[in-house]
Amino acid sequence: MERRQSPEEQSTGKMVFAHFMVGIVAGRTGAADYDDDMTRAKSFGIDAFALNIGTDTFTDEQLGYAYQSAAKNGMKVFISFDFNWFKTSQTADVGAKIKKFGGQPAQLKVGDKVFVSSFSGDGLDLAAVRSAAGMPLFIAPNFKAANAANADAAFNWIAWPNNGANKAPTDAVNVTVADGDQAYMKALGGKPYMAPVSPWFFTHYGPEVSYSKNWVFPSDLLWYERWTEILQLGPQYVEIITWNDYGESHYIGPLSSPHNDDGNSKWVNDMPHNGWLDMAKPFIAAYKAGAKFVNKYIEKDQIVYWYRPSLKSANCDSTDNTMKAVSNPTENFFQGRPNGADTMSDSVFVVALLKEPATVEVSSGKSKKTFTAQAGANAWAAPMGVGKQTFSLIRGGKSVLSGTSPRDISADCICGIYNFNAYVGTLPAGQPDALQTGNAFEGFAKGLVPGLCQPKPLLKSPTSAGPAPAPAPADIESGSNDKNIVIAPVEPPVGAPSGGVPAPSSSASSSAAKSATASTSATTSTSTGIATGGGNKITSLSQLAPLNCLRKDQVWAGPAGSDPPAPCDGG
Repeated sequence: MERRQSPEEQSTGKMVFAHFMVGIVAGRTGAADYDDDMTRAKSFGIDAFALNIGTDTFTDEQLGYAYQSAAKNGMKVFISFDFNWFKTSQTADVGAKIKKFGGQPAQLKVGDKVFVSSFSGDGLDLAAVRSAAGMPLFIAPNFKAANAANADAAFNWIAWPNNGANKAPTDAVNVTVADGDQAYMKALGGKPYMAPVSPWFFTHYGPEVSYSKNWVFPSDLLWYERWTEILQLGPQYVEIITWNDYGESHYIGPLSSPHNDDGNSKWVNDMPHNGWLDMAKPFIAAYKAGAKFVNKYIEKDQIVYWYRPSLKSANCDSTDNTMKAVSNPTENFFQGRPNGADTMSDSVFVVALLKEPATVEVSSGKSKKTFTAQAGANAWAAPMGVGKQTFSLIRGGKSVLSGTSPRDISADCICGIYNFNAYVGTLPAGQPDALQTGNAFEGFAKGLVPGLCQPKPLLKSPTSAGPAPAPAPADIESGSNDKNIVIAPVEPPVGAPSGGVPAPSSSASSSAAKSATASTSATTSTSTGIATGGGNKITSLSQLAPLNCLRKDQVWAGPAGSDPPAPCDGG
């Protein structure tokens, strides 16, 4: 069913875009190959695709298909020039491309001005581009903040906490996403700002490609935290990074979307992300309506969960694709465990979108936690455990939603590599989604040890159970580890003082152990599943699996001179 904008959404003029990589869809043969992407994005409130293009010979053909499909399906599109491939001296070529497609019916415009963007491109002569295009342009490039003043608007690509040098933050340097917001808005001086939102970042290419790179940005609950932050910030435009960049693991579009594979299928196979778009839907509607709170835009009870497929402690050095030397090492390549891995939490992340208060149960392996949730959006990070992952929503003593994820968590290496991508699932379970055989697996075997994996989808469909009796109260104990809870701003009741609950911020590292906060007026948590007792002596790190940290009731009694493990509560 087509989603219609509310009067509030229409009046604000706020728009949501999704970055779409044209460079990986050379195999598409007609406009119909774009129809599913267009209709799906539109149904979730996305207004336009930013079509990222390089200088490939197939670019114009694919742009033609995309513009045709968008027009047919009531979507808009615009070109985003990728200056990893274009040179800033190519103003005539950039202008000519805009001129060729800017008059198409599906072209996004601001007034009568053709909307144009970029990835990078500092130093591009905008006046020369306008002249070459020969039509009014609204240019919103991804220039550095210091260079943004001469544009009509600006797009900030940096959607993840970082160290200021395109890597994960450190204890010494943590540049937050909110820091970037402020820098751009200050430089723009009131001009429109296009804010970034991204759920994840992990890339893991070894010598099997010429652009070897291997790092993560701390992501954990970032998708939830950032959308909450967007509601408070209220920028004119939001761009989701990305719809289909599988190589950097921040795709929110389906695995089945037709694309070519450069080897990222090693960490993308059986790792759908559709649930992230489900989670974003009410936030998108709230943002476009100018609302600060998401509650009234939640249409149904839903649980969205995600987690990495294996523990950080898994040692894959003997089989990982990045362990071999590369011929062109750069600052982006690291051997073995991805750079920044220590900023990620061994947790299962859960968001509950609820019409009414309820209880949420999370069982991860042998670990079990129970959370009390209010109406609205709630989020938690539960301890990651090896084995089955089961989730339940209980209300009034009855099970409303219940299901087991088809993806177990392993203590070992998936396909022999360090896979820091996320598996995302939902309750109720969504439709099965898998990579298409053929092009989507063409680079799968490159860099893998033969025999460890098969180039085909292997997961079964998610299982879900109907209503069932709730667990007995005796199974639920009072918990004390509430630092891992993050709660969205709660809409204050009528007559309450303005202000509400402060928004959780992606200004901190997204690692749950470092950044998550809770409002005591918003929710409480209870936990089960971990044995407790006074002064349990721990003599070996293996006794701490799967949490790999020291609980308050445990005492380190390891080998003399050994350093004690980090405490589970981060204290």
